[in-house]
Amino acid sequence: MSVQGLHHVTAIASSAQATTDFWVRVLGLRLVKRTVNFDDPSSHHLYFGDASGSPGTLVTYFAGSRLRRDGKPGAGQATSLAMCVPKGTLER
Repeated sequence: MSVQGLHHVTAIASSAQATTDFWVRVLGLRLVKRTVNFDDPSSHHLYFGDASGSPGTLVTYFAGSRLRRDGKPGAGQATSLAMCVPKGTLER
């Protein structure tokens, strides 16, 4: 079986507001959905993506002050994220 693509990538952030400001105000993505982390309802689960929330465009974050910060990259875990922007779409 081969992987045809990703639906979304999830990361951890300490501040829901700072994370939203970056993805929406700086990168221009849309806050598609906001729920809670069902394993820790005190933390937000934020979804950012294109205007339609299309699979493959989504980046999600668990954001909250009680999340662990001592995690280490491991097997099968993404350690970096790159995005491409269509030529001519960014303001100068």
